[in-house]
Amino acid sequence: MRIPYGTTGLELKRDVSGAEVLESAIGTLKAQASEDDLVRQAMANPIGSPTLRQLAQGKKTATIIISDHTRPVPSKHILPFMLEELRQGNPDIDITLLIATGFHRPTTHEELVNKVGEKIANEEKFVCHDSRDAESNVEIGVLPSGAKLVIDKVAAQTDLLVAEGFIEPHFFAGFSGGRKSILPGVCDQVTVLGNHCAKFIDSPYARTGILEGNPLHNDMVAAAKLAKLQYIVNVVIDEDKHVAAAFAGDPFQAHEQGCAFLKGYCRVKPEKKGDIVLTSNGGAPLDQNVYQSVKGLTAAEAAAAPGAVLIISARCNDGTGGESFYRALRDCSSLDELMDRILATPMDKTDPDQWEYQILCRMMRKHRIIFVSDPAMQQTLEEMKLEYAPDLDTALDRAFADKGPDAHLVLIPNGISVIVEP
Repeated sequence: MRIPYGTTGLELKRDVSGAEVLESAIGTLKAQASEDDLVRQAMANPIGSPTLRQLAQGKKTATIIISDHTRPVPSKHILPFMLEELRQGNPDIDITLLIATGFHRPTTHEELVNKVGEKIANEEKFVCHDSRDAESNVEIGVLPSGAKLVIDKVAAQTDLLVAEGFIEPHFFAGFSGGRKSILPGVCDQVTVLGNHCAKFIDSPYARTGILEGNPLHNDMVAAAKLAKLQYIVNVVIDEDKHVAAAFAGDPFQAHEQGCAFLKGYCRVKPEKKGDIVLTSNGGAPLDQNVYQSVKGLTAAEAAAAPGAVLIISARCNDGTGGESFYRALRDCSSLDELMDRILATPMDKTDPDQWEYQILCRMMRKHRIIFVSDPAMQQTLEEMKLEYAPDLDTALDRAFADKGPDAHLVLIPNGISVIVEP
């Protein structure tokens, strides 16, 4: 069996014929039309909403929230049709494309060209959201959690606010897409940090594939409503990152239908919890650092028995992925001390990256975690109180020595592509 790792993958030489294998069915997802046609069809039949053409009528300004360079949204197959419909409904409408960077760095022009194409990148008006620039953001309300909702002025002051995006499983928001275009997409850091607070991340409902009862999702929905997000075009992509299905219309109804559709392909259920669970972060570029690899580990966590050994194949050629993330685990006197400190942190004092090391700390307190990674990462991983192994077979040998020769092995080749249900 080959497990994703970097751009090459890793060979599993050990006999694992008795293992339980959990894989998503995304590979069976076959588009019924071209990427462009799927988007056009969805926009021609919006869910719970007038068409974008109708929404544009009588509006002076429109803002399309677009995803940034960190998301594989096939914008070249979405934006041309959104722009076309807006101008068909109102030829004089003033359109701004607002790049939803969330808490990330700004998108470069080169990245923008790669994402939307030369024509749109050079002819349309763009604004890159900056969550750290208080002057470019404005408070528009208070969320159910009590956090201030502070969003980009471009989004707050437009006559018509719409968004593109894609839907995939998300390890604490349940799913990406829909309401996430607003929060964290175009929110000020005070709102993003409040939403990702320790109390919310600690919720048992802040998990992959869960929306109902998820406190992060609830605040995100409220943010989208307060921001008056009126219309979305969200897509589901296949393994080659091509549009496989599209959902357009009301931001909440269209998103819910998209999530339900995707869940049918991603949902897996172990027959028996694993004493040993081996997974990956899907290979490059998603396994480039330890920070990102937390996502794949949460799939292993969901399929694991108490005290199980979790093994993740992640090259981590770009290091830890965040200095505060690395230092939190390196410098804590114990994992219990770190978790107590995190849980005592008020919403308005949330540290950047806190949610990532909180989730990793949660798993480390319950499980032995082994990273099969770049040899250059051994010392760093051990400083973070994680274990390094040079290859999958060595990691499995250690795990079976720990859990016994009859231990139940669960293999999840791609941890970020599944929703593991109990």
